[in-house]
Formats: sequence, structure tokens, C-alpha cells
Amino acid sequence: MQNIEEEIKNLIAEIIEKDPGQVTPEAKFFEDLGVDSMMALEILAAIEKKYKISIPEEKLAQLTTLAQTIAVAKEYLAQKEGSHA
Repeated sequence: MQNIEEEIKNLIAEIIEKDPGQVTPEAKFFEDLGVDSMMALEILAAIEKKYKISIPEEKLAQLTTLAQTIAVAKEYLAQKEGSHA
């Protein structure tokens, strides 16, 4: 789990075709990085696939920065791990 931040950062950078260095924890996806709604859906789908979790689409509105996206992903990863305990 310690590399989750780096993994998600690289995943997002690849989808939005930006250098990972530009995807800072506080950079706003839409305003600063030019992410559109299709890219946001792609990011959501890629995170779900990579971590085998399901994130409801209504959470999409919360995926506005790297820090927020990591927080949402960790929340659902924790639920997944909790359900297998």
C-alpha cells in the first residue's frame, strides 16, 4: 500500500498525457491539468481495475486532485480488505 500514491499518480499522468511531476497532490485536475469528464471516468475505471475495487460514479465529483483521488481509492481499498477479514 505504501506505493499507492505513486501508482495512482503515474496512472493519472498516463491517462491525461502529462509528466507525472505535473500531477502534484494539490493540482486541480480540471483547472490546472486540463482533465475532462471522459478522462475522469477513465481514471476512475483504471483505479477500479488496478485495485479490483468498485467506486460508485457519484464519487467522481470528489476526484478533483491527486490527494482526493488517493483518499477515495484508499477508502474503498480499506473496505475491500475489511470485507475479506
